[in-house]
Amino acid sequence: QVPCSRADVFNSRQLTMVEKRMLMKFLTFCLDYEQHPEEYQDYEHSTFAQFLQTRKLTPSLQHFILHSIAMVSETESSTLEGLQATKKFLQCLGRYGNTPFLFPLYGQGEIPQCFCRLCAVFGGIYCLRHPVRCLVLDRASGRCKAIVDHFGQRISANYFIVEDSYLSESTCTDVCYRQISRAVLITDQSVLNTDSEQQVSILAVPPLEVGRAAVCVIELCSSTMTCMKDTYLVHLTCPSTKSAREDLEPVVQKLFNLNTEKETENEELEKPRVLWAVYFNMRDSSGVEKSSYAGLPSNVYVCSGPDSALGNDCAVKQAETIFREMFPTEEFCPPPPNPEDIIYDEDEIEPEEAGLSNSPETKPESSAEESSGGGGAAVTKE
Repeated sequence: QVPCSRADVFNSRQLTMVEKRMLMKFLTFCLDYEQHPEEYQDYEHSTFAQFLQTRKLTPSLQHFILHSIAMVSETESSTLEGLQATKKFLQCLGRYGNTPFLFPLYGQGEIPQCFCRLCAVFGGIYCLRHPVRCLVLDRASGRCKAIVDHFGQRISANYFIVEDSYLSESTCTDVCYRQISRAVLITDQSVLNTDSEQQVSILAVPPLEVGRAAVCVIELCSSTMTCMKDTYLVHLTCPSTKSAREDLEPVVQKLFNLNTEKETENEELEKPRVLWAVYFNMRDSSGVEKSSYAGLPSNVYVCSGPDSALGNDCAVKQAETIFREMFPTEEFCPPPPNPEDIIYDEDEIEPEEAGLSNSPETKPESSAEESSGGGGAAVTKE
């Protein structure tokens, strides 16, 4: 339990009265730090951890702020990044209870599904699990006018947004990817001793060795609709330094009982028992510049998969950047209209105007097009 709101701070038994005043003074500063540049401008090239050491905060408070409020890297995050993260955390407090976090029922996949359904309401189409066989380019403009998927379907549109894994190996030859280490566990009890059975627990585990990243642990109970009753689903995530097992198993051993036998030491009995576990590394394509992909037409945009950060900041920024390039005069992500105010006029929606159509690839391309055999236009899915 991390004291972060005013009420939490003053009710906390983990902090002395002096520490409570120190913490409240610092958090108040973070809420409007832009108005006081003289307080931090000398430390803009320092890490946030170094900046905290100059603020007359006790080691305990520095630990709280760095790992549990700002939740930034001890060795890599700058002073400004730390202040921005702290301010964002504080601004989210009190909106939906005394926590800055929201978690969707049935898991994070519900968020893209909501956008997918909202898109469908306005006539948009998602093409899922359609590996790209090739791009069809307009010879005159060099823009992509259609793709051909592995079913042989031709899908025409004005713009194409594809996730990184849909692109061919040849297109991604010059891309330098980072890796994420992940572990998924099913356990029999919560890591947090509390009377409440319905909770989502978030734990930031500071690095056990210098140079390693902190590990983010998210524990979900059955009321989130992600696991069975009387079990807990635990996700551990961090940027990779080695294999996922090497990066995460020390944290798993520290928090959980891996012994499947009933006869264990008393200390182990107090820990949640791991019923099932899987470790894996996955590619982190966030932060990759579009110029890194070889030969992509200007109207083909690439979005990344998940990154290692807590929350969806990277995805939202990426979506806004792509949207503004495509539609510079439109408002990004406006509030959805009241369903009662939506008026549909089917007579005005013609197939040609919809900008997207599906048809089997049955006829040869005209001379104005380059098909899969022409000049690097092909994108294949291995």
